[in-house]
Amino acid sequence: MTHKFIDAGEGLPQWSNPISHAVVVGNLCFVSGQLSVNEAGDYVKGSVTEEAQRAFNNVFAALKAAGFEKRHIAYIDIAFADLNDLNEVNALYMALFPEGKRPARTVYEAARLPFDGKVKVVATAAKE
Repeated sequence: MTHKFIDAGEGLPQWSNPISHAVVVGNLCFVSGQLSVNEAGDYVKGSVTEEAQRAFNNVFAALKAAGFEKRHIAYIDIAFADLNDLNEVNALYMALFPEGKRPARTVYEAARLPFDGKVKVVATAAKE
């Protein structure tokens, strides 16, 4: 089975990391952990909601570059620097994904995130 590596795309940060933003295998798209990083590759600090919104925007941009859409997301993994921020991000999550169409999800607190960020989002999407 062939793999399609997504290393660039509209709205995606320019990374110096030796990883792809996403990898497509068959009808699945695996999006690497996305942070509050702008297109120039700079980390942008803000409230947990602002950082989560930017991370989700990067997830959506990676999906688009891979030929997928937000509606294809089956699973999301959210790492927090402080799990006490969960309620704030839940409000954003409910706005991004309407009831009845929310992906499966895992949340946890990480000892430390890159750039000392507040949140990191990973996603897996599937097409029929």
